[in-house]
Amino acid sequence: MLPTVADVLALDTVRRGDPRVVAGGDRLDTRVRWVHVGEVHDIAHLLRGGELVLTTGVALPGEPGSLTDYIGELAEVGASGLIVELGRRFVRELPRAVVRAAEEHGLPLVTLGRETPFVQITEAVHARIIDSQLQELRASEQLHEVFTELSVEGASPGEVLNQVVRFSGRPALLENLAHQVLACDAAGGDTGTVLANWEARSRAVMPSGRTAYDAAAGWLVTMVGARGQDWGRLILLCDGPPGPRDIVLAERAATTLALGRLLERHQESLERQAHGTILTGILTHAYADPDEAAARARAVGVPLTGRRLVSAVIRLTSPAGPVAGAVPAGPVVGAVPAGTALGEQARLGELAEAGAAACREAKLPALVGALDQSSVGVLLPLPPRTAAETALDTLAERLRAGFVTPFVLAAGSVVESIKDVRRSFLEAEQVAAVAVRQPDGRPFYRLPDLRLRGLLHLLRDDARLQTFAERELGALLAHDAQRHGDLTRILRVYLDSGRNKAVAAQKAHLSRPAFYDRLRRLERVLDTDLDDVESCLSLHIALLALETFRRENG
Repeated sequence: MLPTVADVLALDTVRRGDPRVVAGGDRLDTRVRWVHVGEVHDIAHLLRGGELVLTTGVALPGEPGSLTDYIGELAEVGASGLIVELGRRFVRELPRAVVRAAEEHGLPLVTLGRETPFVQITEAVHARIIDSQLQELRASEQLHEVFTELSVEGASPGEVLNQVVRFSGRPALLENLAHQVLACDAAGGDTGTVLANWEARSRAVMPSGRTAYDAAAGWLVTMVGARGQDWGRLILLCDGPPGPRDIVLAERAATTLALGRLLERHQESLERQAHGTILTGILTHAYADPDEAAARARAVGVPLTGRRLVSAVIRLTSPAGPVAGAVPAGPVVGAVPAGTALGEQARLGELAEAGAAACREAKLPALVGALDQSSVGVLLPLPPRTAAETALDTLAERLRAGFVTPFVLAAGSVVESIKDVRRSFLEAEQVAAVAVRQPDGRPFYRLPDLRLRGLLHLLRDDARLQTFAERELGALLAHDAQRHGDLTRILRVYLDSGRNKAVAAQKAHLSRPAFYDRLRRLERVLDTDLDDVESCLSLHIALLALETFRRENG
C-alpha cells in the first residue's frame, strides 16, 4: 500500500524538520504516489496527481491572490499535500491567505520549522513507495499462481473461498442469483452469525458495476459468470473500505469460480454425450459385437461384462418449464415460443446430470444419457448379491433428493447380457409412457405395477384391441360427436364410481333424477344393460383402451 501523508510526517527525516500541520489535518490519510521538489509557482501542469510537493517558497508570488491560485491549482490536479520549509521565503509562518486557501480546498499543508535536506525526504519516501510496489507485485504474483493452480485443478467453490480468506483475512461467501449461499468461509468467525437472515440482507445490497463496495453493508461484491451469463456473486465482508489488493483478489477469485463452472459443465456434458452414444449404439445394434459395447462402457468406467443388467428410463411428469439463466427467444412459430425446445433440451440435460449424480452418490456405476427428446436412460450393472429392487430404490431416493421437478422412474426386466439390454429398455420405455400419465408416487415402476393399463398400453397398436374399443363405444362416440353431448363422460364417471349411482351423480355435479335420465339414454344408445357386470367391464376396458389411443396420438 502507498504511504499516506501521515506516514511521511512520521519519518525520522521529516520529524527532524519539526513538521507542523497548518491546514487539511483531516486529510492526512491521503495516499502519496510520489514526492516532487518544486520551486516554481506554475508547477501544477507538471503533476499527474498523488504527488507530495516540497518547496522553500522562494519562487512563489508575493500577492495573496496569486498564492491562493497556486494552492487551488495544486488541489485541482490532485496533489496529495504541500510541505513548505520556513526560513527563506516565509520566516516564521505562512500567509493567512495560503492557509485559508489550503483549508478550503482540503489540501494538507505542512510547515517545517527547521532546515531539512529535501533529498533525504525524497529518498526515504521513494524507498518506501518502491518497497510497497514490490510487495504488491510479489502478492499479485502469488495470487496469480494460487488461483491459476486452483483453476487447473478444478477446485471446488469451497477451496476457492478458503484461499480468498487466506489472502484477505475476511469472511467470504458465494451465492447464486436467488441469494442462496452456495459456499461460505467465515474466516474463523461464527458461520451462523455470518449467515443470519442472509437472503434479506443480500437482497438489500445491489451495488452498481461488476465489482463494487457497499459502504452501508461493508460488502465488496463481485459478479461471477462468463460468456455474458452471470450466475452468482462473490462477497467479501469488510470492516472498512477495501484496498486495491482486495478488489484484485475478489475479481481473480470470481474468474476462477466462473472458469471452474464452465469446465465442470463441459466435462459433464462430454460425459453424458459419451454415455448417450453408447446407449444409443446398444439400442440400435450399432455395435457388431456386444464386446465392443462392453469395451466402450468399460472405457468410461462402467463394467457391463459378467453383471446382471437392469435398464431404467426417467421421464418428467410435466412439461419442462423455463431453465434458470435461459434467455427467451424472440421469434414465435405458431403459438409455441421458439425457445421452448431449447428449454426442454436444457431441462432434459439437467435430469441426465441429476441421474448421473444420483448413481455416483449411491456408488452405482452406470451409463446415463438422453435417449430422445423426453427421456433419460440408465443402464445399471447390478453389484454382486444386490437385488434390482434395492438398487432402484436407492437410485430413486438419491434422484429425488437432488432433482425437485416431478418425474417417474420406470425399470425393465433384469437381463444377463448386453444383447438383451434392448428388450429391457423397450419394456422400461413402455412402462414410463404409461406411468407418466397417472403417477401414484411409487419410487419406481415396473410392468406388473401397471396391471390392466400396462397391458392395454402394450397392446395399443394391436388392430384387434382397436376393433374391440370401436365395437363397444363406436355408437356412443358418434352420438356425442353429432349432438355435442357428454354421455361418454357420464359413462366414465359411472364406471369409475364402481357403478354407485349416488356417488356418480355427485361426481358429475348432477341431481340424481338428471343422472338417472342420462344412464337411461346411455343404455338406449349402447343397446346394453348398465346393471350387467360383464357389459360394464367390457365398456370400462374399452374406455381405458380409448384413453391409451388418444394419449398416444396427442
